Amino acid sequence: MEQKLDHEYSEEIVLSVQGMSCSACATRIERKLTRMQGVEEVAVSYPLRTAWIQSSSRNIDAKQVMQLIEQLGFLAHVHQSTIEDMKQEKRLLQRRLLWASVFTLPLICSMIQHFAPLHGLMSIVPQWIFAPWLQLILATIVQFIIGVPFYISAYHAIREKLANMDVLVVIGTTSAYLYSHYEVLRNGLDGILQYASYDTAALYFESSAVVITAVLLGKYIELNASLKLQQEHDAFAKLEVNETLVERNGQLQSIRTEFVKVDDIVHVHEQQYIPVDGFIQRGEAYVEEALLTGEQGLISKGVGDRVWAGTFQAQGKLVLVTTATGHQTMLNRIRELVRQGQRSKTSIQRQVDKVIRWFVPAILLLAVSTLICWVIWGEAGTLSEGVFSALAVLLVACPCALGLAAPISLSITSSRLVKHGLIVKDASVLERLADVDAVIFDKTGTLTEGKLSISYLKSFNISRNQLLAYVGALEKKEEHPIAHAIQMELRSQDARTSIAPVVERVTSYPGRGVTGYIANDQFIVGNERLLEQYHIKLPAHVVEIAAERLMHGETLIYCIQNERCVGLIGLSDGLKRSAKKSISLLQKLGVHAIMATGDHPAPADRVAREAGISEVNAKLLPEQKLELLQKLQANGSTIAMVGDGWNDAPALASAHIGIAMSNSAEAALHAGHMTLLYSQLTSIPISIEMSRMTVRNIKQNLGFALIYNSVMLPFAALGFLQPWMAGVAMALSSVCVVFNALSLHVRLNRAERAVESV
Repeated sequence: MEQKLDHEYSEEIVLSVQGMSCSACATRIERKLTRMQGVEEVAVSYPLRTAWIQSSSRNIDAKQVMQLIEQLGFLAHVHQSTIEDMKQEKRLLQRRLLWASVFTLPLICSMIQHFAPLHGLMSIVPQWIFAPWLQLILATIVQFIIGVPFYISAYHAIREKLANMDVLVVIGTTSAYLYSHYEVLRNGLDGILQYASYDTAALYFESSAVVITAVLLGKYIELNASLKLQQEHDAFAKLEVNETLVERNGQLQSIRTEFVKVDDIVHVHEQQYIPVDGFIQRGEAYVEEALLTGEQGLISKGVGDRVWAGTFQAQGKLVLVTTATGHQTMLNRIRELVRQGQRSKTSIQRQVDKVIRWFVPAILLLAVSTLICWVIWGEAGTLSEGVFSALAVLLVACPCALGLAAPISLSITSSRLVKHGLIVKDASVLERLADVDAVIFDKTGTLTEGKLSISYLKSFNISRNQLLAYVGALEKKEEHPIAHAIQMELRSQDARTSIAPVVERVTSYPGRGVTGYIANDQFIVGNERLLEQYHIKLPAHVVEIAAERLMHGETLIYCIQNERCVGLIGLSDGLKRSAKKSISLLQKLGVHAIMATGDHPAPADRVAREAGISEVNAKLLPEQKLELLQKLQANGSTIAMVGDGWNDAPALASAHIGIAMSNSAEAALHAGHMTLLYSQLTSIPISIEMSRMTVRNIKQNLGFALIYNSVMLPFAALGFLQPWMAGVAMALSSVCVVFNALSLHVRLNRAERAVESV
């Protein structure tokens, strides 16, 4: 039945997937789900055991997707936390590895006996250990009981006309097992029951068993690494509260948190996580909110203060008015941004996925070609060598090393950046961030605290309260820090007024100001740029006062009523404590820092001097910020843009890396490729250094995987590797990639310590 698409409809399905054995399995699932009509986007992460499906059809639900995944031989269920699934998978894998090791050890003894220098050591081992009948039994248990998941995975892969690592393992180990089986049986019953001596012809049961055990060991190490990554990514899930105490109709009742509504009155007791975003109506408390704001220690909160879901109330009791619940809370918005980063792929990963898709078929072809070459050009009696060379080719090839080269490194860095308050929306950002050579900073709210306060206010021919009332009414719906400062002053005790002007025909000019009509009078509230646009000429005494205030480094806002200046407001803002250190660190990394602001040159120069920025671009409109950015890009620079306002949105979207502050206007948040949760600007140079380390680490992993396969495949084809050696080498190559990726933890720690020492 044809599915009806609704382009305005969009749903995300997140599933936990069990049973994947390598990155090729994730690619198989992606290819299958992409063919579903109505599926817009699919991403499957092997390390995180998670699938994300974006659907534009109301006819597609999680159940259908799970059924399709299960047809491929995997288990899927609606994602809550994959940690328990991974722990269960780890326990099962642990048992399989333990029993495989127990049954393989005697077979290894049989293999060692053929090495002449070890004859003396083997003489202490009971001779019955070397008996063909025992080798046959042990190898059969490892091959067809412990190894049965390999067969199931290979079967489903072949049925889908695809191939993964398990196909290579199954073909290689089964062939080695059957060859050894033939060697035992061709001598009849006597061949089975005899006790082996040092002169007995070599059997190859140990080849199949050692390979299976080595692969299980590699998978176990990979799973441990993936589990650790998943635990880091699930840190936000632990902050969610299931039950919330709500006051309704004068009664307190405990309800599921998802049923709490905006404006509900919520009670939070001591030693509890806050369940919703809101502001404090009654009470005082000490709250720990380091994960969301970066501020360490307990923070005192009182009436009127904002609190966020997921923060911990250590002391006191609070009554909150709910402002956001469910997916709208800051906590869940952060989780969604983290999830976006998890499901995206870098250009390197996309290229590797293409290689992996053809890797296994190419290895199968190479193995067949190896056997044919040995048959045609090999000397008489070398058929067995040809068979085992072909088996070695199958077993030594390692698509897993390629598949693991990037995901683990990227997950480690993404998790570490979250701890520094940086949320990456797209994994490809980390690639581009490594190449950044210039960072453009907005001024207000980015380099400065963004906590503007009115330091000067002068009214002309109207009262102070009237001026604030007019300006406040016009700026009421604006999201810039200047508007917030005016609203805060308006709410203060001294500025209360009974006047509540009604504003009509409001027009916002990003980077300049706002206009509107109050009682048929035209009002213009903004900077010099907006006044020039409306051809407003200021009287000499206002120009004189403005020049004096600019000498103090203040940001000036003019209020014009019917082309007559009725007020001048000066605002001050302090430099962020981390700004100077951030600029210094960027310079040490060879990254040029630039300021681009719509503010007047005087306050811009003052902030630039304090921060240590040499290049200042002031009085810029949003389109001029964009022009500056494009000019730098045209000169070959890779640019990161850091901003927080509507006027920064075009530049944030066009920059190679757009970094939006968490207090940004909604347009800036959506335009940015990364979100900076905390006010610590040092996170920006840290992220650049971490991304450089990550890209180097990924290239090391890929280089190792490519060199390994390039060297070992010819060795195997030429007969220099026994099948068991090939299998062990394959498992070790994956383990080496995993350990090198995990070593990124140590390197990132060193980078953090280096920053702290500056």
